[in-house]
Amino acid sequence: MSPRSASVNEELRRRSQQRLLQATVDLVDEYGYEATTLASIADRAGAARGLVSYYFPGKRQLLQSAVHRLMHTELAAALAREPVPTGDDAGRELLARAIDAILGLARDRPRLMRTHMAGILQAEGFIQCAEQQRLAELLRETVVAYGSDDPDTDYRLLRALLMGAVVAVLLPGAPMPTARLRAELFHRYGLDWELGDPPPRSDDAPEPPTAGTPRPTPDPPTSAPPAGQAGSGPVPDDDADADADADADADADGPAVSRT
Repeated sequence: MSPRSASVNEELRRRSQQRLLQATVDLVDEYGYEATTLASIADRAGAARGLVSYYFPGKRQLLQSAVHRLMHTELAAALAREPVPTGDDAGRELLARAIDAILGLARDRPRLMRTHMAGILQAEGFIQCAEQQRLAELLRETVVAYGSDDPDTDYRLLRALLMGAVVAVLLPGAPMPTARLRAELFHRYGLDWELGDPPPRSDDAPEPPTAGTPRPTPDPPTSAPPAGQAGSGPVPDDDADADADADADADADGPAVSRT
């Protein structure tokens, strides 16, 4: 029997990683972060326990990669959904689909997304990986299609707005309705309510925003406010991935068990 080629081995590795990532989001969604062990992930994926540690340095890194993969696959499917938008308004439709895809994950998979956001806000922070980079590419391509003159800056702003909206949807004890957040985002970008994947209308839903020119970006202040007043203090980092105090405890989603 001849040995497998390098391309075949690479494809097998790719499939193994995808099974592990899929098993991770499924198990955390079903049982919570603490109740999901590396051994249970390997069992669900049909892989050897040592393979998990070979590909990923730890469970937190594995979860972030798994959720970022879920996010970019959902986003890619939404952007490619038929009919594929064309013409002058294609960029606005694509941006609407992107917003709806991310808000939809917060609405439909709250345990998983709450755990993910809590992990990002912990000491390990935002972990760069191939799955996250693919998500970033899709969001950047979306703002380019929308007509951005500065895609790098506008991508980071869109990312921050989406992450803040996800935190607001999932905030324990004080969640905001996705329809309200969608209306705010659509109004900011001048998008018609009917674009993307609009939620069903209800009596208590917010009024659809008026489409047209997006909200203007406010000019920076000409002078700093006096010390002690609102607005004083250091300027936040442009690369901050979320501006929210999400005191979410992902470990409360499932019974505590020892990690295997």
